[in-house]
Amino acid sequence: MRTALQSGNAAGTETELLVVFTVDAASTKDGKPEITLLTEEPAVQQAAAPFLTSGEFSSNPNETLLLHAPQGLKAKRLLLVGLGKAAKATIHHLRCAAGTAVRFAKQRKLRGLFFIAPAGQVFTGATERAIVEGAILADFDPDTYRSDRKDQSVQSLTIIIAASADHKAAEEALREGTVIAESQNFTRSLVNEPGNRLTPAIFGQRAAEMAREAGLKCEVYGAEKLHELKMGAFWSVAQGSDEPPALIVVTYEPEGAAERPVLGLVGKGITFDTGGISIKPSDNMEKMKYDMAGGAAMLGAMRAIAQLKPKVKVIAVVCATENMPSGKAQKPGDVQIAMSGKSIEIINTDAEGRLVLADGLAYAKQLGATHLIDAATLTGAVAVALGQINAGVFSNNEETYQRFSNAVSKTGERFWRLPLEEEYRDLIRSDIADIKNTGGRYGGAITAAMFLKEFAEDTPWIHLDIASMAWLDDAKPWIAKGPTGVAVRSIIEWVRSYAE
Repeated sequence: MRTALQSGNAAGTETELLVVFTVDAASTKDGKPEITLLTEEPAVQQAAAPFLTSGEFSSNPNETLLLHAPQGLKAKRLLLVGLGKAAKATIHHLRCAAGTAVRFAKQRKLRGLFFIAPAGQVFTGATERAIVEGAILADFDPDTYRSDRKDQSVQSLTIIIAASADHKAAEEALREGTVIAESQNFTRSLVNEPGNRLTPAIFGQRAAEMAREAGLKCEVYGAEKLHELKMGAFWSVAQGSDEPPALIVVTYEPEGAAERPVLGLVGKGITFDTGGISIKPSDNMEKMKYDMAGGAAMLGAMRAIAQLKPKVKVIAVVCATENMPSGKAQKPGDVQIAMSGKSIEIINTDAEGRLVLADGLAYAKQLGATHLIDAATLTGAVAVALGQINAGVFSNNEETYQRFSNAVSKTGERFWRLPLEEEYRDLIRSDIADIKNTGGRYGGAITAAMFLKEFAEDTPWIHLDIASMAWLDDAKPWIAKGPTGVAVRSIIEWVRSYAE
């Protein structure tokens, strides 16, 4: 998608589709909304005026109204997209509304859009960045392998800003939004791949290709390296598969960055998860191709970091393998020795993500990471606790968590902090080993996080359990069904906060 800025003159712009955002400024005495267009262009206001009071449009979030041949405008169509109540509208509402406009255009085979940037001080944050993020994310479709697939992508997007606006700041916001959204779509494209098309080895190849293009250092290791590092937890999952594992390490070391901090990004990369010997039910098992979404999120974040160039060192570690049942697979009751030296009793082989992350966290620390963040589709329990509205976040350090919370406020992604009280550790205490890999039915997301905390130890650490948010079963007005790329934007902002 080509992106550009234009100063003013929305009325004289020739385009297939001109998009303007609206809010419900206030409710009138009869309960009808008072719709306000977020533009100061008189011609646009005049063209839309008869429809703002007709009752056919209420400016609800992501509601649309299409006007053909709008009077006084050179645009062939004018699309009104609602943001909801003015007092509640956020920059994330704007991001979603921009996505809604693109999905609307794609269905009608419209390939070029012009957006009017909202006028006035309605939002905190760069509106140009939010618009281009929403638009690029909306352009993604998961139908990669359909033989009748048709290219319905939007080819160009132009944002019209006020003539008085800071053009340099708007250009930078547009660039940032493009980089971040394209990197999130890179993550989504990885997560969308079926397990036979994205084995651990191919995952490593895709990481190396991305790193070459972005100017990052990338090393991909196999089983020999796992044995050399004594990654018994990681290998215990990998040993059941005929596909060799891949330990992926991507490094970003900008000139002028301080020696500390060094940020460690650790991702779960289970390219297909059968559950191992504790095999999963067959229903919906095909979705277990997305069990590498945490690892893909880290690679997407690194792609953006390489282009945004924050002055901070970053190391990403992705532990990629399949979790398969076979004569070589680990069994419930086995005891494994992690890289850190801790012994782990295996209660359930389907609690495998925490095993690969245990060694990933230890290795990131060995490589010099002073602060850690991991992302994983770790537990179904987090979906039971939070539904498909929030992902779970845990932390052992208040300052580190606050940075992440501030990042989320910019990105619009939704995370809810869950507790890590010491009493939960009793649930993963083992009679035969140091810890066991599952704490039972209750508090499953928390006991999984407590397991990981054993390996983060005293290093400031964030854990993101994205299991309920990494895949959309149904399309939204602003995004297609399938992989979401959740956490990419927030990880990027968390990293950038250390360079400020």
